Amino acid sequence: LNPVLTIGEQVVETITAHQKVSADRARARTCELLELVGIPQPREQLRRYPHQFSGGMRQRVMIAIALALQPKLLIADEPTTALDVTVQAQILELMQELTAESGTAVLLISHDLGVVARTTQHVAVMYAGFVVESASTPELFAHPRHPYTVGLLHSIPRLDTDPDDELTAIEGAPPDQQREPVGCPFAPRCRWRLDVCWREMPPLLPVAAGHVLACHNPATDEEALDGQPLRVGFARAPEPAEDIERA
Repeated sequence: LNPVLTIGEQVVETITAHQKVSADRARARTCELLELVGIPQPREQLRRYPHQFSGGMRQRVMIAIALALQPKLLIADEPTTALDVTVQAQILELMQELTAESGTAVLLISHDLGVVARTTQHVAVMYAGFVVESASTPELFAHPRHPYTVGLLHSIPRLDTDPDDELTAIEGAPPDQQREPVGCPFAPRCRWRLDVCWREMPPLLPVAAGHVLACHNPATDEEALDGQPLRVGFARAPEPAEDIERA
């Protein structure tokens, strides 16, 4: 939100920039939208500035702006960042209600796996700009196959595990995005890597109904549950110095 413009000016601007409506009609539509997203006394709020709203209320205004033109697709990039858990839940519930009423599809971008599990129907896991695994939300969380997906799930605390258990970090760092990857971009950090992973980018192929995966050596269900490879006999991992040179 622009800090030097009132809330009303910013919502009205969105409407008048795309629709041939009068200023009065745009202002009336703005009041309708603010009321729709749960902002009380919308007419009085039109004259207020962003700094006079809480973080949650500002996010509601942003949702109102995003839905003002009744889009077919709403792209929400980390919509709950910097919000406390209670407000986060309110914003997510509001988005679900509004998009269900309007028929708008939502593309949610988030690193919060709890939010992803609670609010989505289908998940695409990306690494270094590539989709490495995609499935329905229940399928992905029940049967993760890509080592990166497995690593993500084991890097966050869970209520059903021993609180004394250490979290499993994904070692290493993301690749340099200015250099085109040779082979699988996750290979330098992967505990399941094979020799072929350094040379060939794995294709995105189906492994189950609606479940696609890009991996030369996917984790089994047992390995996904344990968070590490359990099989023996696959190619020996390169030495750390060689890792750095290849990366």
